Amino acid sequence: MSFPETRPRRLRRSSSLRRMVRETTLSANTFMAPLFVAPGNTPRLEISSLPGQFHFSVAEVAREASELFELGVPSVILFGLPEKKDEVGSEAWHNDGVVQRAIRGIKRTVPEMTVAVDTCFCEYTTHGHCGIVVDGRVDNDATLENLGRLALSYARAGADLIAPSGMMDGAVGFIRESLDEEDLDEVGILAYAAKYASAYYGPFRVAVDSTPAFGDRQGYQMDPANLREAVREVAADIEEGADIVMVKPALAYLDVVAEIRREFDLPVAAYNVSGEYAMLKAGAERGWLDHDRVMLENLLAMRRAGADIILTYHAKEAARLLAKRA
Repeated sequence: MSFPETRPRRLRRSSSLRRMVRETTLSANTFMAPLFVAPGNTPRLEISSLPGQFHFSVAEVAREASELFELGVPSVILFGLPEKKDEVGSEAWHNDGVVQRAIRGIKRTVPEMTVAVDTCFCEYTTHGHCGIVVDGRVDNDATLENLGRLALSYARAGADLIAPSGMMDGAVGFIRESLDEEDLDEVGILAYAAKYASAYYGPFRVAVDSTPAFGDRQGYQMDPANLREAVREVAADIEEGADIVMVKPALAYLDVVAEIRREFDLPVAAYNVSGEYAMLKAGAERGWLDHDRVMLENLLAMRRAGADIILTYHAKEAARLLAKRA
């Protein structure tokens, strides 16, 4: 049938009709909130490159996690800042590191919250790369040994999900084996399976002081031009034991999210990264964009593309807005 018999606008003419036929929904249950944990006793210090985001003390991050949980956000992912750095990032796996203490604190305060932990070394190394550097390049296999130590440290502290983000070949399998050998088989792996060498990470690198001292990360993060390679990377991580796979960044890679969703049955996460967040904040500050509408439209686009989980710095404000509209 065609016009005038077919009139799609009939189902758009009221709010209740639009709700009835809505294909994609957005809720706080979808969100995972990134939180930054810093040494010291300053409760929170705003991050200059990420307005509205903070470096939290160990005690304060537990309170923030509790507030997020009350708003309906079921999970957080932790990033740590060390007191000191070295060539291999050894502070990352210390039993009393800021992240390990933050995990324990969150689990005491809000036991039901799912705690994921970014499992990488770029914040902890003097050179800012994601592993052990040998002759000017990251040594993949040597880095795996340290990733195993790091994963075990986080898991023993109570983490629910280990999230290797360095794009080291074999990392998921090595971590899975390390966890299973220590009877930590219930700890899951959220794999940064398709992480691109993106220019959208700039504000995050300011937040954790992780800009590489030399070179860049294009030798291990993915080429933004490649889609088929993402499918291969995800397939490899699933074969090695990943429980959730992630595409990072989100907005400029929605085609990748959609392709991964079509190809695989595992839960798919998308990371709404720092540059995406900061651009919206800057545009809204200048009056060029309606912040709340664009924020929800962006998040909805990630869901529509197929993301089951969205890692987003907007988690708290989006959850509040969605609660008001419920």
